[in-house]
Amino acid sequence: MQIVILAGGKGTRLGQLTRDCPKVLLEIDGKPFLHYQLSQLAQQGFTEVLLCVGHLSQQVEAFVKDGSAWGLKVRYAKESPGHLLGTAGALKQAAILLQREFAVLNGDSYLPIDLQKPVEVFTQKKRVGLMTVFRNDGYLDQSNAIVEDGWVTFYSRGEQSRPDVQWIDYGFRIFSKMALDSIASDTFADLDELYGALIEKRQLAAFIVEEPFHEIGSIQGLH
Repeated sequence: MQIVILAGGKGTRLGQLTRDCPKVLLEIDGKPFLHYQLSQLAQQGFTEVLLCVGHLSQQVEAFVKDGSAWGLKVRYAKESPGHLLGTAGALKQAAILLQREFAVLNGDSYLPIDLQKPVEVFTQKKRVGLMTVFRNDGYLDQSNAIVEDGWVTFYSRGEQSRPDVQWIDYGFRIFSKMALDSIASDTFADLDELYGALIEKRQLAAFIVEEPFHEIGSIQGLH
């Protein structure tokens, strides 16, 4: 399955660290963060990667090139740094490069799980959308989802009052390309909008994971 890495954002929560360096190239133990993501994908048997880039994209391309250093085939979908379209908007713009089914990985997340397992569930059960979820209870960050009977039934990054919002989006989702029909072209849209459209139709399956994720989207996460 094709893996799409969302790597176009400006990383504003990291302040000066990302002024002249894209977030995915911040170094961890002497190597750019993106190196660890690409290494994991190659080790787990993935071969096709699409990098959605925008902010300082030339640096990302100069580092990754065609992906052959990791045994991968990497292509690029480029947004204008002055006209970023959001996470779902970037996927819609890249539609011509997307396969019929594709998985989406945050460019600032490292997920210590076997990513092939949710892919297998998605493929075997013929889902339209699937979100990996972690039983968070406020542990990693603010919880944002409700899971019932194997489905995501509610998602909101702003909801704090509901006691049943106990899960968090783990940062690995899988979609059929038809799921993007709900997103308007050349319009800003985050994945929240895509989630909402799928939840309304009961088409966003949940895949539960038990290992916490690691992220570099914040100063605390980077440390």
